[in-house]
Amino acid sequence: MLADLIQNTLDGLSIGAAYALLALGFTLIFGVLRRANLSYGAAIMFGCYCATWTHLNFGAGLLLLAAITVAGTVLAGAYVERLCFAPHRGGSMIAAMVASFALWMQFEELVTLVMPTHLYAFPALYEGAPLAFGPYTLRVDALVMFGAAIAACALLWGTLYRTRFGLAVRAVTEQPAAASLAGINLPWVYVRVFALASAIGGVAGYLVVASHGQITPMLGMWSTLKGLLAMMLGGLGSLPGAVVGGLALGLLEAHSQWFLGPQLRDLIAYLLLFVLLAARVPWMHTRSAS
Repeated sequence: MLADLIQNTLDGLSIGAAYALLALGFTLIFGVLRRANLSYGAAIMFGCYCATWTHLNFGAGLLLLAAITVAGTVLAGAYVERLCFAPHRGGSMIAAMVASFALWMQFEELVTLVMPTHLYAFPALYEGAPLAFGPYTLRVDALVMFGAAIAACALLWGTLYRTRFGLAVRAVTEQPAAASLAGINLPWVYVRVFALASAIGGVAGYLVVASHGQITPMLGMWSTLKGLLAMMLGGLGSLPGAVVGGLALGLLEAHSQWFLGPQLRDLIAYLLLFVLLAARVPWMHTRSAS
């Protein structure tokens, strides 16, 4: 019993590392723009499909595929920022969110038209056996994702609190009108934040598909839902909270699967998302109105 509990905890932390990476990008965008980007996962999916297409046609290696994934995700993120968020910076939060949902459908339709097969193989990040610690095992690719999540959180924290760009971001977040009067270029800050969040999403997407060894169009919805839930679970706008929320979500799913079975694992997570949305939406509306 204790051995199963420990192993499921290790598995949950492994899953949660991917969620933490996704939540970091969500948190960065929401913390600065006060907008929920529903096409965040779809942009990640687009970048991963760019890498998959490159691998299938040219047999590129892992490092090049990682670079293509990040570049494709940043390109898709820039497209989303220009069409959905730039026109609504001073307007309705709902309008920007609905617009990003429309682009989610656009990205999904594009990748299914170019690559119509539902499932494609992706080069594995690590093909060896899991690490063994007595009766317990831990996957190497899970350790890589966990390290990437901690490193990304540390780098983001350092960027926000130890650089002039970070000072500008915090000024724009707290008092955008005063920041503009102080000479800070608000649109340029928003664009760079979006690009940075998209790059983190690209890293997360690459590690997820390389860990699973496959990709489907469902990656977009999966990334959006898991990242949004982990962000809300860890606290809106908190970078350490995003990591904690992702790990907590992974633990919740792992132990739910153990106690209740795989059929109810996702149901528990989505019920939690419903409860968090019901609790958070009035708060978000009040804060955006102020």
